[in-house]
Amino acid sequence: MSIIIRRVRQEDWARVREIRLDALRDPVAAIAFLETHEQAAARPDEFWQGRATGAAEGSAVAQFVAEDADGRWLGTVSVLIEHPGGPAALEGDVIEVEQAHIVAVYVRPEARGTGLAPDLVRAARDWAWSLTDPRIERVRLFVHEDNARAEAMYVKAGFEHTGVALPVPGGVPGREIELAVLRS
Repeated sequence: MSIIIRRVRQEDWARVREIRLDALRDPVAAIAFLETHEQAAARPDEFWQGRATGAAEGSAVAQFVAEDADGRWLGTVSVLIEHPGGPAALEGDVIEVEQAHIVAVYVRPEARGTGLAPDLVRAARDWAWSLTDPRIERVRLFVHEDNARAEAMYVKAGFEHTGVALPVPGGVPGREIELAVLRS
């Protein structure tokens, strides 16, 4: 299967919306995402247009997709740049260095187990390492403690447990476990 991983483009906004809604319909969405399908589906087109534009340009956020030879999107990942003292992802989280935060990792069921998820994560990590202003010192992500399959994939992709565990927002049971990789 011929797959390319590329950054989204501004004109991809409807497809950005489609894959996000598909991800939120996934049976593990409740522990993998901090948004519901209903919340995302209610957002206007302008929201998705802005999201695609922001993820396609600049150095604050990027979204990558895995696209097969027929143009079908098989997976996606986003990465956010975080600055010391800036807004944190979860309550109790503290940002101490210039870092990237990988979020919204999703691979369609038919492409799972093919190595696509680690490839997407590597694309996000490599983009973060390529930035010069700011120079990223670490790349991190959070995984729900009950999402063992995703956690194993992140460890296999080179991420290590940091010892940080924070409550899931919104009253969802469990904890979010931080994994990170440091710039070598």
